[in-house]
Amino acid sequence: MIAFRTDTFYGLGADPFNADAVARIRALKGREDDKPILLLISDVEEIDRLIVQPSKQFQEIAAKFWPGPLTIVGKANTDLPEGITAGTGTVGVRLPADATVRDLVRECGGTLTATSANPAGRDPARSAEEVRSYFPEGIDLIIDGGLVTVIAPSTVVDATVSQPRVVREGAIAAKLIDLRE
Repeated sequence: MIAFRTDTFYGLGADPFNADAVARIRALKGREDDKPILLLISDVEEIDRLIVQPSKQFQEIAAKFWPGPLTIVGKANTDLPEGITAGTGTVGVRLPADATVRDLVRECGGTLTATSANPAGRDPARSAEEVRSYFPEGIDLIIDGGLVTVIAPSTVVDATVSQPRVVREGAIAAKLIDLRE
């Protein structure tokens, strides 16, 4: 398990296909079992490993806003552990705007978990030092990417339904995302 600066806040990274690593993240964060864990991808082609038949809306939204701070929820590949999907059958995926982050994710196999590096209920870590203060033990490597300057998490859009909907407004204002069919 690593902690690293994403294009928004610091995140906890592990191989999303490794159920033990995913369970370790959940235990470290104290995360509820009913909350899915979002994934970062290095390249658009990674979608095929994670999402089953991305909807037309998924593809259109991704084409418009990726790379960028937008997490899009799609129907999860059944190879993903339940710890990622939290039993929802869906997974949130983001292609970061930061090329350095994409390079790191690529070096780690093309896909990494990226749940925020904070105990459940606390503010997301904005620096490597804050990650250390939250988690003095339990993380194998903290990559210091400097201080985070963003003020909002990624926006999350559910594209599994016929009319996509904003689940969480963040760095991209909901009004900028045209969700009409």
